[in-house]
Amino acid sequence: MAKGIFGERLKREREMREVSVAEVTKGTRIAQRFVEALENEEWDKLPGGVFSRGFVRSIARYLGLNEEEFLSEYDMARGEQNFSAPAPYENQLPASPRWIQALGIVVLLIIAVGFFYGGRYSWRRYAEYRAARSSGSSSAAKLPDKLELTVSTTVLSHVRIFADDQLLLDADVRPGDIHHFTASQQFQINAADGAAVHLELNGRPITSRAALGNAPGSSDTIVLGYKDLRPANDGSSRP
Repeated sequence: MAKGIFGERLKREREMREVSVAEVTKGTRIAQRFVEALENEEWDKLPGGVFSRGFVRSIARYLGLNEEEFLSEYDMARGEQNFSAPAPYENQLPASPRWIQALGIVVLLIIAVGFFYGGRYSWRRYAEYRAARSSGSSSAAKLPDKLELTVSTTVLSHVRIFADDQLLLDADVRPGDIHHFTASQQFQINAADGAAVHLELNGRPITSRAALGNAPGSSDTIVLGYKDLRPANDGSSRP
């Protein structure tokens, strides 16, 4: 817009309505110097910015003019027409739907639970395997495949021995004689003079608690088996 057109129109509209500058000042509460500066387009005398635009809007409203039209002419006259800056371009990928995100979380949870239970199951199987091996090794060490009995006496004594209910010996055993027998399950020993008989089961001496007799000349019968090879509950060997 050419210089002077805005100011001249504003002044002409005011004079056509027979309104003085003083009346505009009184009606709008805008200082007279600012009203005259607008009509004379003396921009350097105006505060500028939103204040000057507010003056134009108030004066147009007071005179019954189109406010937006006069504001546009004012902006063109001052060369301050504001153009809204375009929003900066953001190269953003469209957000994925929420159900896809939820599905991803569910899948991750399922995988985590699977790893947890799978690891626990594997550890349990491994512990059972170790326990079975340990038990098997202990059993193999404590329980041999067969029972071996060694019999000797300090005096002449009649001894009868059954191995798995099969008679193996029924005779007098002289001092210094050593007899060896083998059984799969058990031995049954009977001696006329139990206190004089010495027994070893798989190399383990059978002591007084399992002896055939506690007094010379007494007769007794005992049965020996795998139970006599196991350690006692307190960790010591069975006597």
